[in-house]
This record gives sequence, C-alpha cells and structure tokens, in this order.
Amino acid sequence: MADGADVALAVITQPPVKQEQGGGEDGGEGGGGSETDAGGGLTDAQMEVLERCLHALRQAQNDSHTLAALLLITRLCPASQLDKPTLRRIFEAVGLNLPARLLVTAVKGSDNSGLPPQELLSLGTALLAALSTDPDMACHPQLLTTIPLLLGILSNGPVKQETQDQGQDGEVGRGPESKVQSEESSNTESVAANVAKSAGEDQTSEQKADDGSEANRSSTSKETSPSSKLDEAVASDCYQVLTAVCTLSRGPDQLLSRGAIPALCQAVEQKQTFSRERGLALLGRLLSGKTKDKVWSKNPAELLTLLVGLSKDFCQVTGQTKLDMCTQLAQFLPPVGVSVEREELKGAVVRVWEALRPMLQAKLTPRQIGPILILSACLLDLHGWEPVGPPKFCCLLVNRACVEVRMGLEEPPGNELSMELQHTLTGCYRIMEAAIEQACCMGLSQTTVPPQSSIPSISLQQSRQILGVLEEAFSALMYHLQQVDPSRYGDPFIFATFRSLCSWLAEETSCLKEEVTGLLPFLIGYSRSHLQGESPEQGLSDWMAEVSVREEKEAWTGREALRYLLPALCHLSAEEGPRKVLLTLDTPALLVDFLSRCWTDLKGKSGGASARDPSMETACSALLNFTVTEPERVRKDPCFRTLEALLSEALPVLVHKPRLLVLAANYCTLGLMIGRLKAAPSGSVEAGQKRLFSSALRFLRSALDSGSSPGPVKVSPGWEESWDEAAELWRLCLQALGGCVRAQPWIAALVREEGWLKHTLAMLSQCSALPDRHTQEALEEALCAMADQCPVCKKEIGDVMRTDKGALMCMRTLKKSVGVK
Repeated sequence: MADGADVALAVITQPPVKQEQGGGEDGGEGGGGSETDAGGGLTDAQMEVLERCLHALRQAQNDSHTLAALLLITRLCPASQLDKPTLRRIFEAVGLNLPARLLVTAVKGSDNSGLPPQELLSLGTALLAALSTDPDMACHPQLLTTIPLLLGILSNGPVKQETQDQGQDGEVGRGPESKVQSEESSNTESVAANVAKSAGEDQTSEQKADDGSEANRSSTSKETSPSSKLDEAVASDCYQVLTAVCTLSRGPDQLLSRGAIPALCQAVEQKQTFSRERGLALLGRLLSGKTKDKVWSKNPAELLTLLVGLSKDFCQVTGQTKLDMCTQLAQFLPPVGVSVEREELKGAVVRVWEALRPMLQAKLTPRQIGPILILSACLLDLHGWEPVGPPKFCCLLVNRACVEVRMGLEEPPGNELSMELQHTLTGCYRIMEAAIEQACCMGLSQTTVPPQSSIPSISLQQSRQILGVLEEAFSALMYHLQQVDPSRYGDPFIFATFRSLCSWLAEETSCLKEEVTGLLPFLIGYSRSHLQGESPEQGLSDWMAEVSVREEKEAWTGREALRYLLPALCHLSAEEGPRKVLLTLDTPALLVDFLSRCWTDLKGKSGGASARDPSMETACSALLNFTVTEPERVRKDPCFRTLEALLSEALPVLVHKPRLLVLAANYCTLGLMIGRLKAAPSGSVEAGQKRLFSSALRFLRSALDSGSSPGPVKVSPGWEESWDEAAELWRLCLQALGGCVRAQPWIAALVREEGWLKHTLAMLSQCSALPDRHTQEALEEALCAMADQCPVCKKEIGDVMRTDKGALMCMRTLKKSVGVK
C-alpha cells in the first residue's frame, strides 16, 4: 500500500494504449525517482520549479492554467518526494472549485465544456479523490456538497450516451475553444500517465485492476463502444471520496444525511461497478456501531431488499466465498426490534440457516468456524431458535460453540487471545446464552410450555445434554476469569465473558458451587470497579454501543456489570456459604451504592412517566436476603443506615408513581424489615424515620378495596396490574409492620394517626372474605401486634369485632388477643 504522503495530484482520462505506453516512459522519470529516492525530498531545481507552479496555481485565470501547472508538478516533482506540508500547499492551491464544477458540468451536460461529459466526470472525480486523501479537505463543506453527485454516479451508472455523443459531435465540440481544451485534455492524459502513488487504501483496487482499467481513465474513449457499466477508475475515485469522508468523526452522519443508504443499495442491486467490493464495504461501515438503529429505522425497505438479495447469493456461492459472506451477512442483519416486514425477514433468515447447516456439520478449522458461529449468534438474537432447524442440529450448534469456548479459554495463564478468537468466543457466548433459558426450562419440567424462543420439539434428554456441555463451557469461563488482573477490567472481552457467566449464574447456581464461591471476589471486585469508575470505560462504552444484545441498548454508565450480576446475587445471598463470602466482600454496601446512584438518575428524569428499572428491584431482593438472615450485620453495618436514609427520601415520592409500584413495594418492605430490628428511640423520633413509616402505611392501605357493597374484598385498580409481583411483598410488609410495632411501640400511635387501622377495620368488617389465606394471615399478624402493644388499638379492634360479622370474625388468633369470644 502506498505511503500516506504519496498523493495522486492529478488522475484523469488516459490516452489510447499506444500513447499510454509512451506516457509510461515519461512516467518513468517520476517513477524512477519514487523508487530510488522515496521520501528523499526535492533538489533545489525541483523546489524552484515547484514554487513557480504553486504560484501559477494560485494565480491561474482559468482551468487551462490550473491543469498546466498540475501537469508540470506531476512530471517534475513526483508525489513520493513531497512531504505533507508541500502536498497540503498543492491541495490548497488547486482547491475544490475545479473538481466540483467539473462534476456539475458533467452531470448537467453543459454544451460549453468542450469535453465529453465522461471525460469531465473522470477528471472531476480523480481530483476529488486525490484531494480527499487530506482529512482537512475531506471534511471541507465544498467537498461534502459533491456527495449527492458522487452517490448518483455510483447508483445510476455512467453519463448517458446521448449526452456523450452531443459533447463529441455538437457545435461546441467543433469550435476553436474545443481545440484548446482538447489539447488540455491531451496534456492531462499525460499527467495521468505520470500519476504517483495514492495515499488512500481504496486506491489499491485501481492498482489491482486486471483488465487494464488504470490504462483507460476515459470510460468512453472515441475508439471504444458504449458501455452500460461505470468506468472502474471513476467508480474507484467516487468510493475513495466517500470512504475518506466516512472515516471522519462525523463522516457517517454526513453520508447518511445525503442519501448514502438508498444510493448504495441501488448500486448493489443494479450490480454497478465495484458495488459488491466497495459499496457493500461502505454500507457495512455505515451499519456498524451507533448508527445502525437509526439507519435501519430510516431505510428499512431498501436494507431489507439488500439483505434478501445477499441471503440468496449466500445460498448459491461455495467455498471460501461462502465463508467470507458469513462476516458480511452479519453486518447486514437488522437490529433486534426494528420495524421491518417480518415474513420477508424471516424468509431470509430461514434461507441462511439452510445454507449454514451443512457448513456446521462439516469438518472446519477454528479460523473457518469462527465467522459461521458469529453469524449464527446474530441470527439467534434476531429470530430465536424456531428457524434454526431440527433439535439435533440445535444441539450440534450449542455443542460446537461450547467446544470452541473450552478450546479457546483453557489455555495456560498468560497466553493472549487474538482479536479474531475473541470475536469468535463472543459469538459463542451469545449462542450459549440463548441455550441457557431453553435448557433450564426443560430441565425443570418437561410439561412446561416452552418460551417462544425455545428449541422446537427438544426432548428432555437433549435438554440435559445441552446443560452438560454448557456446564463444561462455563467452567472454562470461570477458569479464565480467575486469571484476570485488575488492569484488564476495562477490556471489552472480559466484560463479554463476565456477562455470559452471569447469564448462567442467573439460572443455575447449584452447579459448580465451589467454583462459583471461589470466583466471588473477582465478580464483586469487577462490579465495584466499574460502578465506582475505577476502570477505563471508553472501550466498554463503544463495545456496548456496537454489540447486538437483545434489549441492552442503553448507554454505558458503569453500572452494567453489576446489573448482570444482580440475579445471581439474589440466589447466592440466600445460601449460607456464599452469603458469608459476600459479607466479607462488603456486598451490601455495593448494593446500597448502586441503589443510590440509580435513584439519583431516576429523580433527574423529567416528567411523570418514569421508566421502570428491574435492576433496582433485584438489588432490593438481594438486600432483603441479607436483612432477613443477618440481623446483627444490619444493626452494625453503616451502609444500612445509609439505606434507611435513601428509603425515607424515596418512598414518599414512589407512592405517587403508579408505574413504579413494584419498586415502591420493594422499598417499603426493606424499610419495614430494617425497622423491626431497631430498638425504640430513647428520645424523640427522627423526622426521616417518621416520614418512612407514614409513607409505608399510606402505601399499604392502598392495596385492597372493599367497594361499596358486601362481598369479597378486591385488589384496588392501581395495584391490579402489578399484584402478581407485589402481593408477596405486600404481605411481607404487613408481617414486618407487626415486628416494627413490637420493637418500637411508638409506631402503633402512628398507625392510628395515619388512618391505617381505621381503614383496615372498616374494610374487614364490610367484606365477606379476603383474596386468599396468606393475605388474611398477614393482616391478622399485624393487627395482633397492635392489639398486644397498644391498649387503644386493642379496644378499637375489639369494639369492631363485637359489633360486626365480616372477615374479621375468621381471625381466631386476633379474637384471643382482644378477648372476643
């Protein structure tokens, strides 16, 4: 590839073959200088000529003067001998006016040009391609205005033949001015013969052309017959400019806003020159990273048509081409959740799976199987297991992914994994994650209705086989993570490995329990490092934006590592052995820190439609396990006092957020469960404590509604939608409320002040029954505690029980507490 300083200063129409050979001899002077003295600088004589040419370029009165100066520069000062500052001076002297004007003239077919439109096109695109190798030129507004013209050339093909004929045979072409401009054209043809090496990577396709396209810069020479295909040199120059723009920081947006996607899709569909080699590559860049969702949302029809065509091509090609297309196809799959014609997309996915099956069943090297597994992972993300194939093949896919993971990760410590292997393993992780839910679901019960993404008709034996190979693969993941040094916490591959292991632990913590417990220091340390910003985040942030992981579309904040681990912490904190290790790692403080940060973000969101964050609820569940099983730790650990302060601030707000009812139930439960472990205050009650209990009582009171007529009590409308998730928490709250009243008798007076007791007694006396036995037991326990600790409460409860015969009469323990027979 050419050196970055060797820039093609002028690339235009080539003369016929015989003249081109002569031009090649002329070019030998420049070429010889390039080969023998590459980058060696210019002689004094050359510098003098160069300065004169630069002056001529700056003072040029017309295009003829500009082209003449360019001709002299390229003949006497080869680009390989020019340093970057000198090249910049030449670029600035030429400017963008000339190539832009040439393009417009070519496209509009002006009669005053004196040159055929195709030659103007060749000259304009060549100059733009050379100028675009300088980043400052590539982002210049005037160059950006030519993008729609370049896209139109690539998508619509060459300038219409009628226009070319008019340029060759019309009156303007026969005028005196034509003769001068024809001479200029002849001169610029010599310039092309002396062209130096180009800096752009895209120039290589010109150099590699097998059919002599470099010697035929004119797409329509007078000796050649008209062609419906765009000249390769012109197409290469157009792609050079577009690719140069795309590499800029805002380049993809510049291309997208100027219609790049429809134009490039059309070029591929019409099989225009280089559309497969370079058009698809450019589309792939535009469809990667942060722009993918936006591009698919704006151009679903064009991209789906492109994908359907590629899927059909994929089924027809063989050998290495098929393997190469695996990587290409993965780029062109839509992101999960995009709105496209589902049946057409599903048809394309089914076709690809049909072509992949024999490939996966064949004997492949690790390098060959990598792209296949990555594509398979993307297809699973998109359409689940249904179109994959028969259960036997699904098991084979999971098995091959697990084998690759074991082979890749069970290396001696210190062996670095190549980037290629890391990408393959990340794809394998996604296949394993897709298999986990299926295998665990079937392992629990064969009568369970399989989820929509499940493997169709899989047997219990096959499911157990999948669990077996998954267990071996995840053992390899744990072995690999045990070797990870904190200096690598910012590595995206380590995060991918961590995330995949967490997906396993969320479903299965009973297997490999000893290994899991031994890995807890890493898991907690890794999560804490990212939460508290101790690890470099930029690489992970970019990776999170690019990776296709079902619902994970939010920006990286550093909390994502802990979010993935939280479900496992719920399981592990309930088991004595792992819980003791978690306590030594100060895990409760980590969870409180996480909740505090999430609450700060939640408060900062404007409007009343606050989004539910299941991770906050899961963190509450893990903290609740510690609260129930480790009362002494709760009493002594300062993080629980911090948690109480957070709850007293948040719960009064959450009770007015219907969409966050489950989170409110979690906060209420935590607050009351901690409250039952505290001793009665020696002095006045803290304002925060009173605020927390007042909010909790109002929240609990809102759950049930007896209605205006006798009958069973009903769940209130505000709770009905979330009752399945919140009911158990509500009952636990009532039991904890009873414990709070016994531990802190002052709360009984608050129960009466807030109206909870009066409301509950009225509801129970009016209704004939409660929703279920567990609800009745929870209410009875709370009322018994109040009757035992507060004489006034006992009297009020007794008075109602003596005069009414509602659901209260079913509470036998409460009758004994208040002395009612």
